[in-house]
Amino acid sequence: MTDSMLAGVELGGTKCVCVLATRAGEILAEERVDTLAPEITLPQIKQVLARWFGAGRPIGGLGIASFGPVDIDGASPRWGHIGQTPKPGWAGIAVAQELGEGLGVPIALDTDVNGAALAELRWGAAAGLEDFAYVTIGTGVGVGLIVGGKPIAGFGHSELGHMRIARVPGDTWPGSCPYHGDCVEGLAAGPAIVQRSGMRASLIAADDPIWHLVGHAIAQMLHNIVLTATPRRIFLGGGVMAAQPQLFPIIRRELQASLAGYVSSPELDRIDDYVTAPGLGTRAGPLGPIALAAALAPQAVRQVIPAA
Repeated sequence: MTDSMLAGVELGGTKCVCVLATRAGEILAEERVDTLAPEITLPQIKQVLARWFGAGRPIGGLGIASFGPVDIDGASPRWGHIGQTPKPGWAGIAVAQELGEGLGVPIALDTDVNGAALAELRWGAAAGLEDFAYVTIGTGVGVGLIVGGKPIAGFGHSELGHMRIARVPGDTWPGSCPYHGDCVEGLAAGPAIVQRSGMRASLIAADDPIWHLVGHAIAQMLHNIVLTATPRRIFLGGGVMAAQPQLFPIIRRELQASLAGYVSSPELDRIDDYVTAPGLGTRAGPLGPIALAAALAPQAVRQVIPAA
């Protein structure tokens, strides 16, 4: 077929990953760019894309899986624009228009965590599940909530990482989120861990009490997800989870304690399988924009930006 390849860009809080892959999810090329100021990062990404598209490859589309908030509403005049992010200089940047300019191919746009969720659905451990949650804990905390096989969306995408939660009794640390202080992201994301502890997470002992505080915050968010969306499985990914596997038993234990037996299901009875790592591991993120471009699902806007 003439468009047997797809290009993808995962815009993350720390790094951006450019991927060239087949529609079956086989990665053919991958390049990483640091997430710095947009005037530095975006031209570097565009150079990668220009090189791939300029080599005569049969590339049929571009997927963009971006950190949020980002406008994913195809009817909005600000489709493709970054919202009020704490990342300096990125608020208001039209990432879809910037990256798609001159390529002349369909563009699929969604959040990085929704992209990862759809990759897990297409090629990973969520295959066959209609309802699940994909949670990433890294530079930020995001949730891809899949209901009926599609990410939920209304006027925009969900921002469950900024949920307010019940705190551990006696814990009065104000949190690190510049908007909400002690929301889940402000208590459990990588920068929050560094700010609270005063050291890199990799230097903190696995049995340090801070991990109980982090795990409790994540479990509180999962408590609310379980009671609102009743997902059949919850996948926990992202850099923090990959580097700190001791969080899994803490989160499972805290979730069961918080639910206190109020809801029950065969899935919750198998808590080790219910709250688990993604099948794709760290590949879910880079494959996210490829899944978006391959599916061009209703919430992932298809838009052609004419060649300049």
